[in-house]
Amino acid sequence: MTTLTTPLDVQTECRAHFPSLQSGFIFADNGGGSQCLKDVADRIYDYLLNSNVQFGAGYSVSIVSTKRGTVDPQKAAAVLFNAASPEEISFGGSSTILIENLAHAMEPLVNEGDEFIVSFADHETNVGPWVRLASHGKAILVPWQPRPVSPNDNPYNVALSMDDLKDLITSKTRLVAFTACSNILGAWTHPKEIAALVRKVGAEKGAKKIEICVDCVGYAPHRRIDVRDWDVEYAFFSYYKFYGPHIGVLYTRKSSLDNSLTSLAHYFLKDHEKLEPGGPGYEVTYGTTGVLPYLLSLAGNSGLEGKSDGELLDVAYQRIAAHEEELMKPIFDFLLSEEAKKAGVRIVGPESGKVEVRAPTISFVVVGPDGKTKRLQSKDVVAKVHSQPGIGIRYGYHYSHRLLARPDLGDDPADGVIRVSLLHYNTTEEVQKIVDILNGIIVSPN
Repeated sequence: MTTLTTPLDVQTECRAHFPSLQSGFIFADNGGGSQCLKDVADRIYDYLLNSNVQFGAGYSVSIVSTKRGTVDPQKAAAVLFNAASPEEISFGGSSTILIENLAHAMEPLVNEGDEFIVSFADHETNVGPWVRLASHGKAILVPWQPRPVSPNDNPYNVALSMDDLKDLITSKTRLVAFTACSNILGAWTHPKEIAALVRKVGAEKGAKKIEICVDCVGYAPHRRIDVRDWDVEYAFFSYYKFYGPHIGVLYTRKSSLDNSLTSLAHYFLKDHEKLEPGGPGYEVTYGTTGVLPYLLSLAGNSGLEGKSDGELLDVAYQRIAAHEEELMKPIFDFLLSEEAKKAGVRIVGPESGKVEVRAPTISFVVVGPDGKTKRLQSKDVVAKVHSQPGIGIRYGYHYSHRLLARPDLGDDPADGVIRVSLLHYNTTEEVQKIVDILNGIIVSPN
C-alpha cells in the first residue's frame, strides 16, 4: 500500500491509551472484542459518580445527564457513521438485540411474499433476525451463499459474488442484508458497489421498495463507515469491538425510521426512540463518546488545521490501514509459504495480506493430504498456542455458524477455524511471536 501519511507511532499514539496493553499480554482475539480506552472507562466512572440522575428534568444535574447520556453519544456516533442527523442513531445492549429489534419493528409492515436476501457469510447478528422474521410466514428468506474462489487449489477460499446477488434480486426483493467485512473471511465486500447493484437491478426488475442493512462490526475498527456515500438504510457496529464498552449502535436512515418501522417504545414517546425500548445504559452511552476523540487524534497534528472530523477520520484510517499491512506481512508470509502449505495450512477467505483486499482478521485450518479432512484440530492448535504464556487467539465458528456448517468448509463448526484477529494497537513483534509459535506447532513440531 502506498501512502503519504506519517506512520503511526504505535507505542505513543495508540498503546499508551489502553491500560490493559501495558501488561505485555498479546491480545490477538480482537475480532471477539477490542481492548477499552482509558478515556472511555473514565467517562463511565465520571457519569455514575457525578451525573447519574433521571433525564429530562429542569435542574442542572439532569440537564448535564441528558446531554451526556443521549445528545453527545448520538452526535459522536453520527460522525462515525457519517449520518445526516444524530436522530438517525439508536443504542442497544448489543448489535444482536438492535437487529432483533429492527426486524421486530419492520415485521408489521412486511407484505406477503416479500423476499429477504441474506448473506450467509455473516455473523448471526445480521442473519438470525431475518431468518426468524421470514419463518413467521409472510416473508421469504433468500440465502446469499459465498462461493469457492479457487476450489481446486483451496476450497476454503470463498467469497460473496456480485453475479450471484444479481440473480437473486427479483420484483419481490424487500431487503438485502450483508456484512461489510466477514468476521471469518476478513474480506471487504464493498457496500457502495453492492448497494448500487441492488438499486439498479431492483429497479430493472420492478421491485417497489428495497432496503439495505450492513453489518459493520468487523469493519468499523479498520475502515471508515460512510452510510451516505454507500446509500444504505441501516448499518450497525459494536463499540466493544471498537475500543469502547459493551453496547451496540444502529444507524437508521430518517425516511426508513419514519416509514418502514413501527415503534417498540412506549406509545407516548417520540418516533426517534422507537428502536430503543427501555433505553440503553446511559453511563455506557456516555462512555462511547471517548472513542471518536481517540480516532481523531490518530490523524496526527501536522498540517491538519481546519479539517473537518470526516477529513480527520479519513487520515486516521489511512494511517491505521498502513500499519495493518505491516502487521499482516509476517503472518501471511508464513501462511502462504510452501512449508505451511505442505503442512496443510489453508486460509479461510482471501489468500492475500493486502489492505485493499482484507482486514487483519485472519482465519485458517490445517488439513491432511485429501485437502479437506483436518490433520490438526483447531482447538488443539489454539491450546498449544495458549500453553505459551501471555498470548490470546481463538478457535471456533465465531458466531458465523451457518458459514462454517457448510459441508465444503468442514464437518465440525464447533472446531471451526483458527483465528488471529489484529488491531492497529498490535505490533509486528507480537505478530512475529505468534508466527514463530504457530510454525513450531504446525510445520516444525519438536
